[in-house]
Amino acid sequence: MISALSAPASSFRARYLPWAVGVLFLFYCVGFWGMGFSAYEDWFKALVPFNLLLTNTLLFLFHRGWTRSFWLFAFTAWWVGMAFEWVGVHTGLMFGEYVYGPTLGLKLWEVPVLIGVNWLMLVYASGHVVQKVASHWLVKSVLGAAHMVLLDYFIEPVAVRFDFWSWHAEAIPFSNFIGWFLVALLLQVYFHRSSFLKDNPMAPWVFLVQLLFFAGLSFMV
Repeated sequence: MISALSAPASSFRARYLPWAVGVLFLFYCVGFWGMGFSAYEDWFKALVPFNLLLTNTLLFLFHRGWTRSFWLFAFTAWWVGMAFEWVGVHTGLMFGEYVYGPTLGLKLWEVPVLIGVNWLMLVYASGHVVQKVASHWLVKSVLGAAHMVLLDYFIEPVAVRFDFWSWHAEAIPFSNFIGWFLVALLLQVYFHRSSFLKDNPMAPWVFLVQLLFFAGLSFMV
């Protein structure tokens, strides 16, 4: 594996992309069974942070161009995600009134540290999905934000059911989707206006497996 990482990127991708996609789908299929059908729900919930880190590792293993522009984007996406979630949790602005449960792991000021990583992953993956759909950065940004809202539509009922977070109101507020779109649009603009390389072949697979996983579970909860 170490020798493979030192090989040209095209060779590494051609050799390991099918394996990485296979591992990704295997973990999500097992997770789907564990959270949807098994008697070990608590055990699978405890693995959610590990699964998120694994997904990010597989995703960014296929990124090329670890430039200053990319690191700045990655840090900004994480920080902006954390900041808006902090505002949301402590004021009820942007998304509605909600609190985070224990499923996403370690919290910083009542906000899971991994939620910033999740924002980074979703912006990056969605941005890649729409990368070749349009030529203008603003159109791509709007489409990328729309993809993120679509994914959040399916994430919400699953997240509430498995205690990722919970809403003060019984119903998921519509303001959540408006807030998601606005924050997602802000980060999508940054993604598409940044100069780092955006040709990660793993990114569409990450978006697809997330969509299938949460859409499937959302019909069962």
